[in-house]
Amino acid sequence: MIATRAAVVMAAFMLVAAPASAEESWPQRQVTIVVPFAAGGSADLLARILTQHMQAKYGVPFVVENRSGAGGSIGTAYVAKAANDGLTLLLGTISTQAINPFLYTNLTFDAERDFQPISLLVTLPNLLFANPRLPARTVPELIAYLKANDGKVSYGSSGYGTSGHLSTMMFQIATGTNMTHVPFRSTTDEINNMIGGHIDLAIDSMTTAWPLAASGQVRAIAVTTPKRSAAAPDLPTIGETVPGYAATGWQGLFAPAGTPRPTIEKIADEVKRIFELPEVVEALKSVGGEPMPMPPDQFSEFVRAERSKWREVVKAANVKLD
Repeated sequence: MIATRAAVVMAAFMLVAAPASAEESWPQRQVTIVVPFAAGGSADLLARILTQHMQAKYGVPFVVENRSGAGGSIGTAYVAKAANDGLTLLLGTISTQAINPFLYTNLTFDAERDFQPISLLVTLPNLLFANPRLPARTVPELIAYLKANDGKVSYGSSGYGTSGHLSTMMFQIATGTNMTHVPFRSTTDEINNMIGGHIDLAIDSMTTAWPLAASGQVRAIAVTTPKRSAAAPDLPTIGETVPGYAATGWQGLFAPAGTPRPTIEKIADEVKRIFELPEVVEALKSVGGEPMPMPPDQFSEFVRAERSKWREVVKAANVKLD
């Protein structure tokens, strides 16, 4: 009887003294959110919103690490090989998770197999914008100008395979026009080169480009979404002139495959909390972003559907990169 009581007491002590599991105690130490693009773009902005609010809540360091190159593939590959403990996360985009798998022929990771989707963060309209010296002010004027200057107009992107690059390819295919592609390392570099007069046109994140359009440094022509943006209701969509054209960017949070499910759900809950804060919602909507946090399983289905769509776009564009 005494031995039985002692065993019960010992078992109770072990339950109390046992350390919390990794998923229960996340984050145990510094968490790194890898942005696979240079600082200054929309992905970098979202990562810094996350780290600011998470660090304030949990009291451990949350840092943003920019690992740019190869259209986001370098940083993405880094996270694919990271430990699956929830301490290294990826700010993934439509490019890294839905376009690059079909665009690049020698990726060192599998975008579907090597990652666990956590939550969508935002959907982002791309903006068709130009250097103010370009005479075209509307989509019909632009199409006419491009046809009259075949191959002479340059367009920038934040890298091969980014949504801006493929969205512009879609525009050229849909309108029967031809431009010269000039890729950069980031949206910031692209816009700076446009302001400096080195490129003529771009389709890229409205989140980054719209403030510069509002100040007159670049000229906004149209948005790429099916409907007009609440941030710029007077700005037409490309689809109003080119029926069927639509290209919506998005960004979300991913973890290496095998990260414990309780950790994934805990991070997803935290993302939902942050991206429903009124100040975050207002800040993103003011530049065209639509906060859309969603549970991991729903986000996984979303990503699968996006891969199916962009597989066909890459095939139609007939673009492959090593």
